Amino acid sequence: MHLYSKKMKSDTPKIRIEHLIKVYGAQPQSALQLFRAGASRDDILEKTGQVLGIADVSFNIYPGEIFVIMGLSGSGKSTLVRCINRLIDPTSGHIYIDDEDAAHVSAKRMRQIRLNQISMVFQRFGLLPHKTVVENVAYGLKVGGMGKKERRQKALEMLETVGLTQWADHLPSSLSGGMQQRVGLARALATDAEILLMDEPFSALDPLIRRGMQGELLRLQQELNKTIVFISHDIQEALRIGDRIAVMKDGYIVQIGTPEDLVTRPADDYIQAFVQDVNRAQVLKTGTIARQTIPLILGQDSATAAFSQMQQQQLKQMYVLDRQGKPVGILHDRILEAAMQQGNVDITQVMQTDFPKVGASTSLEDIFHVCRAGVPIAVVDDAGMFQGVIESSDILASIGRLSVSAEKTPQEPIVSYK
Repeated sequence: MHLYSKKMKSDTPKIRIEHLIKVYGAQPQSALQLFRAGASRDDILEKTGQVLGIADVSFNIYPGEIFVIMGLSGSGKSTLVRCINRLIDPTSGHIYIDDEDAAHVSAKRMRQIRLNQISMVFQRFGLLPHKTVVENVAYGLKVGGMGKKERRQKALEMLETVGLTQWADHLPSSLSGGMQQRVGLARALATDAEILLMDEPFSALDPLIRRGMQGELLRLQQELNKTIVFISHDIQEALRIGDRIAVMKDGYIVQIGTPEDLVTRPADDYIQAFVQDVNRAQVLKTGTIARQTIPLILGQDSATAAFSQMQQQQLKQMYVLDRQGKPVGILHDRILEAAMQQGNVDITQVMQTDFPKVGASTSLEDIFHVCRAGVPIAVVDDAGMFQGVIESSDILASIGRLSVSAEKTPQEPIVSYK
């Protein structure tokens, strides 16, 4: 479950990409000139034989978010993530990591950044077959100069984190594919780097194991709060784990947004095609579709005023909030009317304290069992504050609604491709 606006702890980017361009070929400057003059990727290839891998990409990644970069083969996603840690040198542009431009530092400084600030998990595990599991996990610590005893202890701690302590002294060949990928993840975590780059780390795994590893990543992220750049070609995977998603095509970023942005406000037909078969109930959150309604505030609003509002607004129920704005009960119009006729105006005596309540970041799929006939569900934020209500009709309308036209501007920036 992700609610990006709530989750973001800092307005200062951890990674800032500015006008990043990568051209593959012996004479990239000729292709760069054509690109800046407005030539397309195909035109550049035809005229120069150079390949435009990344086409003037700019975006920010914030501390503690899982930022997914996705697209089809050849879209530029793997090139982009490898530029961040300079496994591939960009042709032009800037890559700021904590305000240091990694695109233009020396090779020596870049090695230090890789050792201390950035770790990477590869698609094919990348384990050393002749070394034990614990030695693989400790390898980055060894390169960094940590002593043998200390690095083994640190590696064992990371293996415990991913549930593989008992396999510490076995060779990687003794482990299943999913277990080997956990070793790769433990190795990346062992250096305590704040940034984790993951290049399609689960794509080689069977579907069931893959889903389990996605869940494991989300569990670890709750504990460790890394800044994660995750590459994927799978829209379902991206929507499940991403706080935000950047969709690439031909080296360009077509759209950046939360999973809900992509599903409900696709930038164009290309994004629409990606999300057309998505289960909207798994993606949409209650906070997105919650409707504002008039509540009664205990100690502030009278029963008479509440009943008058219910009649004016044609409400059958009204939620009761305490002075902090948290729901504590629900009033039903007939019960309130009967109590007023009898002279009983004590709200706490006539309100129903057993009512359905869900968090704003809960998916619609997860609240089906909470729905009750005729009773709206209270939606609250992470602090328990009342955000609005949802009824069964709202859920059905949201998951059945066709996606909004691509002409409608999404909340997050869109970079149109040429």
